[in-house]
Amino acid sequence: MLVHDTVGTARTTAEADQIRASLRARYDELSAEYEQAVAQSQVLRLVEVGDTAGDDQADSGTKTAERDTAQSLLRTILDRRAQFEHALTRLDEGTYGFCEGCTAPIPVERLEIFPSATSCVGCKQTRERRAA
Repeated sequence: MLVHDTVGTARTTAEADQIRASLRARYDELSAEYEQAVAQSQVLRLVEVGDTAGDDQADSGTKTAERDTAQSLLRTILDRRAQFEHALTRLDEGTYGFCEGCTAPIPVERLEIFPSATSCVGCKQTRERRAA
């Protein structure tokens, strides 16, 4: 279990260590995924630079789309990694598991599914309605 059943209460050191280990493991996975995506992006650029002779508009468009997709993937991984880094910081500060909006405890089920969650379901829904 990633979080203790009593999110609204103080965690034991063992519980905090368990959560920290889980968050750190996911952060490390995302870091490795990012490094792999960077390497693939560099290979794509090298192939693109060396293979431009005879390109027509369709070839150029395909290469641009591939480059945009690779950049989007890198941004997504960095964003997810930053979320886990923020969760680790919140754990160290003692605010992990509490909504940043209303300070209510975030349901354990939500943290189990989305360990880097910073808001309760109600605050998240309100924010999404405002953005729409």
